[in-house]
Amino acid sequence: MTCHVCGGEMRPIVTDLPFKVSRKTIVILKELPVLQCERCSEYVLEDRVLERVDVMLGKVDEDVELKVLKFAA
Repeated sequence: MTCHVCGGEMRPIVTDLPFKVSRKTIVILKELPVLQCERCSEYVLEDRVLERVDVMLGKVDEDVELKVLKFAA
């Protein structure tokens, strides 16, 4: 797969990413598999990963300010 920003090669990596769920809630997903460009560091989530992320974020209590979750593959 090529990067939609610079045309570089996308490589699979595992990283930690923050997601803003509501005005005051941030969730950090640890060990998240993404595709990252080797040139510009742009990243994308594959559809199957994004579906699981949506489910995980949907279960977070929005009264919590910060939540750290491990993405289990």
